[in-house]
Amino acid sequence: MAWRNTPFTSKQIRYYSAPVNGAIPAAKQKYVATSGSYPKGFLVSGVHVGVKPANKYLPDLAILSSEKPCSAAAVFTRNKFQAAPVTVSRETLQKRSGEGIRAIIINSGCANAVTGKGGLEDAASMAKAVDEQLPPTLDPSSSTLVMSTGVIGQRLPIQKIVSAIPKAFENLNNTHQSWLMTAGAICTTDTFPKLLSMTFTLPSSPGVNYSLAGMTKGAGMIHPNMATLLGILCTDAPIPASTLQPLLTSAVERSFNAISIDGDTSTNDTVALLANGEAGGKPIISHTSEDGIAMQKVLTSFAQQLSQLIVRDGEGATKFVCIRVINSPSFDDARLIASTIARSPLVKTALYGKDANWGRIICAIGYTQGLSHKDTVRPERASVSFVPQDGTEALKLLVNGEPESVDETRAAQILAEEDLEILIDLGKGEYRGHEASYWTCDFSHEYVTINADYRT
Repeated sequence: MAWRNTPFTSKQIRYYSAPVNGAIPAAKQKYVATSGSYPKGFLVSGVHVGVKPANKYLPDLAILSSEKPCSAAAVFTRNKFQAAPVTVSRETLQKRSGEGIRAIIINSGCANAVTGKGGLEDAASMAKAVDEQLPPTLDPSSSTLVMSTGVIGQRLPIQKIVSAIPKAFENLNNTHQSWLMTAGAICTTDTFPKLLSMTFTLPSSPGVNYSLAGMTKGAGMIHPNMATLLGILCTDAPIPASTLQPLLTSAVERSFNAISIDGDTSTNDTVALLANGEAGGKPIISHTSEDGIAMQKVLTSFAQQLSQLIVRDGEGATKFVCIRVINSPSFDDARLIASTIARSPLVKTALYGKDANWGRIICAIGYTQGLSHKDTVRPERASVSFVPQDGTEALKLLVNGEPESVDETRAAQILAEEDLEILIDLGKGEYRGHEASYWTCDFSHEYVTINADYRT
């Protein structure tokens, strides 16, 4: 059963939450990829297992496999209660020094987190069952990464999962529909599958067209570092693990670690990047080389676009908001301020209510903790504006610490739109040229409804 581009009806009680029949809300269909350019040598599939007993037909087990062993890198959650698949996957990467990875298995519906020794055994069993489907090698260690997402504190129906893995391998394919179904299989409260792909070239191999594909999930419990999100990216460019890890770490810092839905950080967060080199060309031997710098730009931009789909699908969200802080003495300080605003419940509820209450924004700036420069925030230099995304003039709310006479009608028009930028200018000055962006959404009644009965 694939995710279906069928519109909601007025009978749906929850307009923004994921419908149980797999239909995609009409407002979200524009974010679903209708075609793609996928990297050579990677195959994917999504099949139904029924990890959650209530799920009778939607795919909830995903496999990504490479026909050629890959270099791999990953960034994991910093939550102290790290889920079993996080522990198992990290150990696999460490044992193999990031080389020779051949597959990733992902289940939705159960996080396999805080499940003790049995949970670790279940995650290892998933990896072993996948390894047994792959061509044999001389290295007996696992070459499979494991991811899980869903309810915390419950054991996996491991026999159901392991029994379905051969079927998942039979369904492996590289068609767009296969990628879309696989992206849907990793979803929980998401309202649409999040899948992107692109082609690119590198300076040393201008005649070679490389591809980069990525899928992600997440709609709640989203706040760095990271949140209840999974991200799987793969490319056919030749990149060794020693180069791949710094590329991914930097890209994640400016993408998946620059989004916030509700300020909660999950136990299972994992973003992994695989490179199999199937497209040929010269290997990227360093992230500081010309090719490495070009790859960093491509990867960061791609990761930002992919992670922003999570914000657009925030549980109950009606707004997509970019918080941009400029003229900071450092990137880190700008990022801290943007992050503080992004997770302020008062700011987020005001956005939902279409209320131009800029005092809440100023309040969040003022209580930002951990700033490295004592004069990062100087009230007499701070300015705040709402920047419409339709190209019309920005609405100035505060200029150099002085409040503007706000046109409430114009403010209401801007806040009625889905997309908005909140621009915070900390004031020009020497050594104050740094900036950072953060992406977030609003808080609605729907968010409370979804999370009040999540386990049911």
